[in-house]
Amino acid sequence: MSTASAAAGHDGHQDALDDLIALLDLEPLEVNLFRGRSPEEWRQRVFGGQVAGQALVAAGRTVDPARAIHSCHAYFLRPGDPSVPIIYEVDRIRDGRSFTTRRVVAIQHGRAIFNLQASYQIDETGPEHQDPMPEVVDPASLPTMQEQFAPFKDKFGPEFAEWSQRERPIDSRPTEVPSWLDHRPRPPAQDVWIKANGVLPDDPLLHVCIVAYASDLTILDTAMLPHGVNFADGEFQVASLDHAMWFHRPFRADEWLLYHQRSQSASHARGIAEGSIFTRDGRLAVTVMQEGLMRPTAP
Repeated sequence: MSTASAAAGHDGHQDALDDLIALLDLEPLEVNLFRGRSPEEWRQRVFGGQVAGQALVAAGRTVDPARAIHSCHAYFLRPGDPSVPIIYEVDRIRDGRSFTTRRVVAIQHGRAIFNLQASYQIDETGPEHQDPMPEVVDPASLPTMQEQFAPFKDKFGPEFAEWSQRERPIDSRPTEVPSWLDHRPRPPAQDVWIKANGVLPDDPLLHVCIVAYASDLTILDTAMLPHGVNFADGEFQVASLDHAMWFHRPFRADEWLLYHQRSQSASHARGIAEGSIFTRDGRLAVTVMQEGLMRPTAP
Protein backbone atom coordinates (compact mmCIF):
# COMPACT_ATOMS: atom_id res chain seq x y z
CA MET A 1 0.00 0.00 0.00
CA SER A 2 1.57 3.26 -1.11
CA THR A 3 1.39 6.31 1.12
CA ALA A 4 2.15 8.63 -1.78
CA SER A 5 -0.65 10.88 -2.95
CA ALA A 6 -2.34 9.72 -6.11
CA ALA A 7 -3.32 13.25 -6.98
CA ALA A 8 -1.22 15.79 -8.77
CA GLY A 9 -0.53 18.46 -6.21
CA HIS A 10 -1.92 18.77 -2.70
CA ASP A 11 -4.64 20.62 -0.92
CA GLY A 12 -5.94 20.44 2.64
CA HIS A 13 -8.39 17.66 1.77
CA GLN A 14 -5.72 15.47 0.16
CA ASP A 15 -3.29 16.12 3.01
CA ALA A 16 -5.87 14.87 5.53
CA LEU A 17 -6.53 11.81 3.37
CA ASP A 18 -2.82 11.11 2.93
CA ASP A 19 -2.48 11.19 6.73
CA LEU A 20 -5.15 8.47 6.94
CA ILE A 21 -3.44 6.42 4.22
CA ALA A 22 -0.19 6.67 6.21
CA LEU A 23 -2.06 5.64 9.36
CA LEU A 24 -3.23 2.48 7.60
CA ASP A 25 0.26 1.68 6.26
CA LEU A 26 1.30 -0.70 9.05
CA GLU A 27 4.90 -1.46 9.91
CA PRO A 28 5.76 -5.17 9.47
CA LEU A 29 7.61 -6.48 12.52
CA GLU A 30 7.79 -10.21 11.80
CA VAL A 31 5.80 -12.80 9.87
CA ASN A 32 2.12 -12.23 10.81
CA LEU A 33 3.02 -9.34 13.14
CA PHE A 34 2.43 -5.63 12.40
CA ARG A 35 2.57 -2.33 14.28
CA GLY A 36 0.17 0.58 13.87
CA ARG A 37 0.14 4.08 15.31
CA SER A 38 -2.58 6.56 16.23
CA PRO A 39 -2.85 10.24 15.27
CA GLU A 40 -1.98 12.91 17.80
CA GLU A 41 -5.29 14.48 18.80
CA TRP A 42 -7.55 15.14 21.78
CA ARG A 43 -9.38 11.80 21.83
CA GLN A 44 -9.00 9.86 25.08
CA ARG A 45 -9.31 6.55 23.26
CA VAL A 46 -8.53 5.26 19.79
CA PHE A 47 -11.33 5.66 17.22
CA GLY A 48 -12.87 2.25 16.55
CA GLY A 49 -12.86 2.68 12.77
CA GLN A 50 -9.09 3.19 12.89
CA VAL A 51 -8.51 -0.12 14.68
CA ALA A 52 -10.89 -1.95 12.32
CA GLY A 53 -9.17 -0.47 9.27
CA GLN A 54 -5.68 -1.27 10.52
CA ALA A 55 -6.70 -4.83 11.44
CA LEU A 56 -8.05 -5.35 7.91
CA VAL A 57 -4.74 -4.10 6.51
CA ALA A 58 -2.87 -6.63 8.67
CA ALA A 59 -5.15 -9.46 7.59
CA GLY A 60 -5.12 -8.46 3.93
CA ARG A 61 -1.34 -8.44 3.75
CA THR A 62 -1.32 -12.17 4.47
CA VAL A 63 -3.91 -13.05 1.79
CA ASP A 64 -3.49 -13.74 -1.94
CA PRO A 65 -4.51 -10.45 -3.65
CA ALA A 66 -6.64 -12.49 -6.09
CA ARG A 67 -9.02 -13.22 -3.18
CA ALA A 68 -11.32 -10.38 -2.16
CA ILE A 69 -12.75 -9.89 1.30
CA HIS A 70 -16.43 -10.82 1.57
CA SER A 71 -17.06 -10.47 5.32
CA CYS A 72 -15.53 -9.46 8.63
CA HIS A 73 -16.77 -9.68 12.21
CA ALA A 74 -15.11 -7.78 15.04
CA TYR A 75 -15.40 -7.14 18.77
CA PHE A 76 -14.14 -4.05 20.56
CA LEU A 77 -12.78 -5.45 23.84
CA ARG A 78 -11.05 -2.53 25.58
CA PRO A 79 -10.54 1.18 24.86
CA GLY A 80 -7.41 1.76 22.81
CA ASP A 81 -4.65 4.00 24.17
CA PRO A 82 -3.74 6.61 21.51
CA SER A 83 -0.38 7.37 23.15
CA VAL A 84 1.23 3.98 22.35
CA PRO A 85 1.42 1.80 19.21
CA ILE A 86 -0.97 -1.06 18.56
CA ILE A 87 0.40 -4.51 17.74
CA TYR A 88 -1.63 -6.60 15.27
CA GLU A 89 -1.11 -10.37 15.35
CA VAL A 90 -2.52 -12.34 12.41
CA ASP A 91 -3.54 -16.00 12.68
CA ARG A 92 -3.70 -17.71 9.27
CA ILE A 93 -6.62 -19.93 10.20
CA ARG A 94 -7.40 -21.42 6.77
CA ASP A 95 -6.37 -21.28 3.13
CA GLY A 96 -8.92 -23.33 1.19
CA ARG A 97 -9.57 -23.77 -2.50
CA SER A 98 -12.25 -21.04 -2.55
CA PHE A 99 -12.10 -19.29 0.82
CA THR A 100 -9.38 -17.88 3.07
CA THR A 101 -9.93 -17.07 6.75
CA ARG A 102 -7.84 -14.81 8.96
CA ARG A 103 -8.06 -13.84 12.63
CA VAL A 104 -6.44 -10.64 13.92
CA VAL A 105 -5.91 -9.61 17.54
CA ALA A 106 -4.94 -6.01 18.34
CA ILE A 107 -2.78 -5.76 21.46
CA GLN A 108 -1.77 -2.91 23.77
CA HIS A 109 -0.09 -3.10 27.17
CA GLY A 110 -0.02 -6.90 26.82
CA ARG A 111 -3.82 -7.20 26.51
CA ALA A 112 -6.19 -7.69 23.58
CA ILE A 113 -8.20 -4.56 22.79
CA PHE A 114 -9.83 -5.75 19.54
CA ASN A 115 -10.52 -9.04 17.80
CA LEU A 116 -11.40 -9.47 14.12
CA GLN A 117 -12.14 -12.43 11.88
CA ALA A 118 -12.23 -11.92 8.13
CA SER A 119 -13.08 -14.20 5.22
CA TYR A 120 -11.89 -13.90 1.60
CA GLN A 121 -13.15 -15.58 -1.56
CA ILE A 122 -12.00 -16.23 -5.11
CA ASP A 123 -14.01 -14.45 -7.82
CA GLU A 124 -17.13 -16.52 -8.54
CA THR A 125 -20.43 -15.94 -10.34
CA GLY A 126 -23.98 -16.77 -9.25
CA PRO A 127 -27.52 -15.39 -8.96
CA GLU A 128 -27.88 -11.73 -7.99
CA HIS A 129 -30.47 -9.46 -6.37
CA GLN A 130 -30.33 -6.48 -4.01
CA ASP A 131 -32.39 -3.89 -2.15
CA PRO A 132 -32.95 -0.68 -4.11
CA MET A 133 -31.09 2.46 -3.11
CA PRO A 134 -33.26 5.08 -1.37
CA GLU A 135 -34.00 8.26 -3.27
CA VAL A 136 -32.12 11.09 -1.59
CA VAL A 137 -30.72 14.50 -2.54
CA ASP A 138 -27.49 14.65 -4.51
CA PRO A 139 -24.32 15.06 -2.38
CA ALA A 140 -23.19 18.09 -4.37
CA SER A 141 -26.21 20.01 -3.08
CA LEU A 142 -25.39 19.30 0.59
CA PRO A 143 -23.08 21.38 2.84
CA THR A 144 -19.75 20.05 4.07
CA MET A 145 -19.32 19.32 7.76
CA GLN A 146 -17.44 22.61 8.22
CA GLU A 147 -20.25 24.53 6.50
CA GLN A 148 -22.90 22.81 8.63
CA PHE A 149 -21.10 23.58 11.84
CA ALA A 150 -20.12 27.20 11.09
CA PRO A 151 -23.38 28.82 12.34
CA PHE A 152 -23.11 26.91 15.63
CA LYS A 153 -19.38 27.07 16.38
CA ASP A 154 -19.66 29.67 19.18
CA LYS A 155 -22.15 27.46 21.01
CA PHE A 156 -19.72 24.60 21.74
CA GLY A 157 -16.56 26.32 22.95
CA PRO A 158 -13.25 27.07 21.19
CA GLU A 159 -11.71 23.57 21.36
CA PHE A 160 -14.70 21.85 19.79
CA ALA A 161 -15.13 24.70 17.30
CA GLU A 162 -11.50 24.35 16.19
CA TRP A 163 -11.93 20.58 15.84
CA SER A 164 -15.07 21.04 13.73
CA GLN A 165 -13.22 23.17 11.16
CA ARG A 166 -10.32 20.78 10.60
CA GLU A 167 -9.83 19.12 7.25
CA ARG A 168 -10.96 15.50 7.43
CA PRO A 169 -9.96 12.41 5.48
CA ILE A 170 -13.65 11.50 4.96
CA ASP A 171 -16.11 13.93 3.39
CA SER A 172 -19.35 13.12 5.23
CA ARG A 173 -22.59 14.87 4.23
CA PRO A 174 -25.82 13.87 6.03
CA THR A 175 -29.05 14.57 4.17
CA GLU A 176 -30.55 16.06 7.37
CA VAL A 177 -29.12 18.24 10.13
CA PRO A 178 -27.01 15.87 12.30
CA SER A 179 -28.16 15.02 15.82
CA TRP A 180 -25.27 16.86 17.48
CA LEU A 181 -26.71 20.10 16.05
CA ASP A 182 -30.40 19.24 16.42
CA HIS A 183 -31.23 17.18 19.53
CA ARG A 184 -34.94 16.78 18.84
CA PRO A 185 -36.05 13.11 18.77
CA ARG A 186 -36.56 11.71 15.29
CA PRO A 187 -37.08 8.27 13.70
CA PRO A 188 -34.05 5.94 14.00
CA ALA A 189 -32.83 6.29 10.42
CA GLN A 190 -30.45 8.53 8.52
CA ASP A 191 -28.74 8.84 5.14
CA VAL A 192 -25.17 10.10 4.85
CA TRP A 193 -23.10 10.53 1.69
CA ILE A 194 -19.45 9.56 2.31
CA LYS A 195 -16.24 9.45 0.30
CA ALA A 196 -12.53 9.78 0.79
CA ASN A 197 -11.64 13.48 0.79
CA GLY A 198 -9.24 13.27 -2.15
CA VAL A 199 -7.90 10.73 -4.63
CA LEU A 200 -6.83 7.21 -3.60
CA PRO A 201 -4.42 4.79 -5.26
CA ASP A 202 -6.06 1.82 -7.02
CA ASP A 203 -5.18 -0.74 -4.31
CA PRO A 204 -8.52 -2.53 -3.54
CA LEU A 205 -7.40 -3.34 0.02
CA LEU A 206 -6.98 0.37 0.73
CA HIS A 207 -10.50 1.15 -0.51
CA VAL A 208 -11.96 -1.59 1.73
CA CYS A 209 -10.07 -0.28 4.76
CA ILE A 210 -11.09 3.34 4.12
CA VAL A 211 -14.77 2.32 4.00
CA ALA A 212 -14.32 0.22 7.16
CA TYR A 213 -12.92 3.33 8.85
CA ALA A 214 -15.80 5.50 7.62
CA SER A 215 -18.48 2.94 8.51
CA ASP A 216 -17.92 3.54 12.24
CA LEU A 217 -18.34 7.32 12.08
CA THR A 218 -22.14 7.62 12.26
CA ILE A 219 -23.82 4.23 12.58
CA LEU A 220 -24.22 4.18 16.37
CA ASP A 221 -25.64 7.72 16.29
CA THR A 222 -28.62 6.21 14.44
CA ALA A 223 -29.66 4.21 17.52
CA MET A 224 -29.67 7.40 19.63
CA LEU A 225 -31.85 9.49 17.29
CA PRO A 226 -35.25 8.58 18.85
CA HIS A 227 -33.98 9.56 22.30
CA GLY A 228 -32.78 13.07 21.51
CA VAL A 229 -29.24 12.47 22.77
CA ASN A 230 -25.83 12.25 21.16
CA PHE A 231 -22.25 11.44 22.09
CA ALA A 232 -21.35 15.10 22.81
CA ASP A 233 -23.94 15.53 25.58
CA GLY A 234 -21.96 13.65 28.22
CA GLU A 235 -25.21 12.09 29.45
CA PHE A 236 -24.41 8.68 27.99
CA GLN A 237 -21.38 6.42 27.85
CA VAL A 238 -21.22 5.50 24.18
CA ALA A 239 -18.89 2.91 22.65
CA SER A 240 -18.87 0.38 19.82
CA LEU A 241 -19.20 -3.22 21.06
CA ASP A 242 -19.09 -5.23 17.85
CA HIS A 243 -19.01 -4.49 14.14
CA ALA A 244 -19.70 -6.67 11.10
CA MET A 245 -19.40 -5.97 7.39
CA TRP A 246 -20.31 -7.91 4.25
CA PHE A 247 -18.82 -6.83 0.93
CA HIS A 248 -21.09 -7.52 -2.04
CA ARG A 249 -19.87 -5.56 -5.06
CA PRO A 250 -16.81 -3.53 -6.09
CA PHE A 251 -16.59 0.16 -5.18
CA ARG A 252 -14.16 3.03 -4.94
CA ALA A 253 -13.92 4.80 -1.60
CA ASP A 254 -12.94 8.08 -3.30
CA GLU A 255 -16.28 8.22 -5.16
CA TRP A 256 -19.57 9.13 -3.46
CA LEU A 257 -21.23 6.30 -1.51
CA LEU A 258 -24.64 6.53 0.15
CA TYR A 259 -24.63 5.18 3.72
CA HIS A 260 -28.28 4.33 4.49
CA GLN A 261 -28.60 3.57 8.23
CA ARG A 262 -31.42 2.47 10.50
CA SER A 263 -31.71 1.14 14.04
CA GLN A 264 -34.06 -1.73 14.79
CA SER A 265 -33.80 -1.76 18.60
CA ALA A 266 -32.29 -0.31 21.76
CA SER A 267 -32.49 -2.09 25.13
CA HIS A 268 -30.36 -3.07 28.14
CA ALA A 269 -28.08 -0.04 27.58
CA ARG A 270 -27.28 -1.28 24.05
CA GLY A 271 -28.42 -0.16 20.62
CA ILE A 272 -28.14 -1.95 17.30
CA ALA A 273 -28.00 -0.39 13.84
CA GLU A 274 -27.75 -1.61 10.26
CA GLY A 275 -26.19 0.21 7.33
CA SER A 276 -26.38 -0.31 3.58
CA ILE A 277 -23.66 1.33 1.49
CA PHE A 278 -24.60 2.02 -2.14
CA THR A 279 -22.51 3.28 -5.02
CA ARG A 280 -23.80 6.44 -6.64
CA ASP A 281 -25.31 4.43 -9.53
CA GLY A 282 -27.40 2.34 -7.09
CA ARG A 283 -25.38 -0.86 -6.60
CA LEU A 284 -25.42 -2.26 -3.05
CA ALA A 285 -21.71 -2.54 -2.21
CA VAL A 286 -21.54 -3.20 1.55
CA THR A 287 -23.83 -4.16 4.43
CA VAL A 288 -22.85 -3.08 7.96
CA MET A 289 -24.16 -4.10 11.39
CA GLN A 290 -23.07 -2.69 14.73
CA GLU A 291 -24.17 -2.96 18.33
CA GLY A 292 -22.99 -0.30 20.73
CA LEU A 293 -23.11 0.66 24.37
CA MET A 294 -25.62 3.43 25.22
CA ARG A 295 -25.30 3.56 29.00
CA PRO A 296 -26.83 6.52 30.88
CA THR A 297 -24.25 8.18 33.12
CA ALA A 298 -24.93 8.97 36.76
CA PRO A 299 -26.70 12.34 37.33
